[in-house]
Formats: sequence, structure tokens, C-alpha cells
Amino acid sequence: TEVYRIGRWRNANRPEGARGPAGIVIPENILTKAPTAELRENQTDQDSLPEYDVLDDILSCLVEHEMPLHDIVERGHEPATVKKIERLLYIAEYKRRQSAPGVKISSRNFGRDRRYPITNKYREDLDAPRPEVSASSAPQQTAPRADGGEIS
Repeated sequence: TEVYRIGRWRNANRPEGARGPAGIVIPENILTKAPTAELRENQTDQDSLPEYDVLDDILSCLVEHEMPLHDIVERGHEPATVKKIERLLYIAEYKRRQSAPGVKISSRNFGRDRRYPITNKYREDLDAPRPEVSASSAPQQTAPRADGGEIS
């Protein structure tokens, strides 16, 4: 959905000083066509994936925020859907390593910002009890203050 939003924005805008044509750059039929990997005839992504607003939220939680699976389920997502999306994300890691770097459109990209093992099959177990974190073992989070110090 983010890529579609950026495509529509680009069709409506040409940043000052930017090169390239003004007006429609990405044909509207590309922006309105049902997303598909085009692996089979008449296949669409919605045949095997959840609605994009659900998918986007789960991927944002996993990639951008590195949230534990339990926390993602607590946001109201079905455990089976969360596990499926997490599995698909990890099994596609080797494909991302083989491809050229893409455009970075969010705070984390699939290049140097996010690298996960492709051989050890580590996965978080959503069926296991949630690990208890004591106050003394929890990582301390700090934030910068206006005067240059840190807030704990």
C-alpha cells in the first residue's frame, strides 16, 4: 500500500528541480491492478495473503518495530496469520540477498538495516509461553533531551 501511495503521489507531483517528466509517470492501470506475483494464471496476492491493511500492519510490526509475535497478536491479529506472515518473511530472506538493493521508503529497509540468518531456521514460537522480563534484566531505553543529555 505504501508503494501505491508513493506512486499516486508521484503522478500528482514533480518535486522542484527534479528530472523526469511531469504528470502521469506510472500508468493508472498499474496502480489499480490487483497485486500479484504472476506465478499462475489469474493469481492475485489476496488469494493467499490477508487484506493489505492487515498485512501492512503485521509487516510493520515485524520489520520496522521488531515486535515479538505475542505483541502483534495482542494488536488483534489472528495467531495463524501472524505466524504465516512471519514465516513468509523469513523464508524469503535469501531472495532479498540475491537482488539488487531497492529504494528505501521507510525507516528500515531490507538491506543493511535488516539482516537475518538464512540457514538456522530460528523462529519465534508463538505457542510457547511469553518470556517473563524482570525490571533488572529489561534493557534500559533512553531518549535524547533538548540539552543533549539523555532521559531514562
